[in-house]
Amino acid sequence: MRKISVCGFVISLVFVLSSCLKEKCPYTESNAKAPDSEVQKVEQYLESKGITALKDPSGLYYIVEAAGSGKTPDVCSVVVVHYTGAFTNDQVFDKTSSSPAMFQLGGLILGWQKGLKYIQPGGRIKLFVPPSLGYGNKDQIDDNGNVVIPGNSILIFSLELIDVQ
Repeated sequence: MRKISVCGFVISLVFVLSSCLKEKCPYTESNAKAPDSEVQKVEQYLESKGITALKDPSGLYYIVEAAGSGKTPDVCSVVVVHYTGAFTNDQVFDKTSSSPAMFQLGGLILGWQKGLKYIQPGGRIKLFVPPSLGYGNKDQIDDNGNVVIPGNSILIFSLELIDVQ
């Protein structure tokens, strides 16, 4: 009797795991572009700081600090990163602690989705994200009702890509 229940459990487990592997990624690549007015504000910021950055067709600006090597992430990838997010006044609004963070890329802001494709594991990149590729025109509120990221903010992310799964 015990052999039958163990066998049934193993078969059930294999069925569940195989069905999980067959699940399709719910995300697709976005062809969204920031409006010219937002791109111009990012360009003005970069110029005022003497920063030379590359421009993605979406309006995202970026600087590859180290390319890394290996698998390039896509929206269906799980990425492991260390990051710091700041405003144009250098105020940090979020960052990882000593442990990296893990996210499915397709669930993150478009700026990350567009920018992380330029590096591989071991790579580092700085992103200059127009509002439409970040959190848009809505304030981002924490659990206490405090505004963490004001609407229409240009965001600057320093990212280190640890792993792509």
